[in-house]
Amino acid sequence: MKILSIAFLAAALLGGCASIATGSPATVADAVLVGSNGMTLYVFDKDAANSGKSVCNGPCATNWPPLMAADMDKPAGDYMVITRDDGKKQWAMKGKPLYYWAKDSKPGVKTGDGFMNIWHVAKP
Repeated sequence: MKILSIAFLAAALLGGCASIATGSPATVADAVLVGSNGMTLYVFDKDAANSGKSVCNGPCATNWPPLMAADMDKPAGDYMVITRDDGKKQWAMKGKPLYYWAKDSKPGVKTGDGFMNIWHVAKP
């Protein structure tokens, strides 16, 4: 009985890890995508859809932090993982890399929407 309990616990823990690695990196709130922290996610018009690249690097990425993915994360549904210029991983949705806006102060804020007419809230 003790061996069965240990086996069940190990399976549950491994199953939980698998769901974290392949789960959705964003959810929908107020008709826009948000990260696990509840903060609004954005897309950048200069990113070519399905290119597997982000053109927002360096100072741009300071203002528009990427929605980072872990090395073990795998594509799931509309979400894919791209590799940034620095070799780190980033989530993309329907081929468009996802970002936060550094000036959004709390969940639900969308101050980056329409910024310079090239940044927009990410929609499901």
